[in-house]
Amino acid sequence: MLVPLALLVAALCLALSAWAGWFVVADRAVVLRQLWGGAVVEGVLLVQAVVLAVVQATGDQDVDGVLLWGYVVTQLVVLPVAAAWAFAERTRWSSVVLVVAALTVAFLELRLMQIWGA
Repeated sequence: MLVPLALLVAALCLALSAWAGWFVVADRAVVLRQLWGGAVVEGVLLVQAVVLAVVQATGDQDVDGVLLWGYVVTQLVVLPVAAAWAFAERTRWSSVVLVVAALTVAFLELRLMQIWGA
């Protein structure tokens, strides 16, 4: 796994959670630009999943595949579910949902780095 790519994902998630956190403090609902920000994070996660698949297929790293792909799939699911929830919930709580989802993906990313041994 490429450490710079993992750090990029974590940084993007932390930035998204800070942005949504600002909306929580301001008592505002999620806006479409924040959902596009989540889509950017999701795109980087997809790139990372492809890179992980290629590196694991070449056999360069001996990692528990079930655990690794459990984290990868969970990361790929969390933000779209949160985005759908935030889109449906047009109150301040939509911003809270986005904060929690972005922080969850950031922590999953750090755990993924530990599993990979980076």
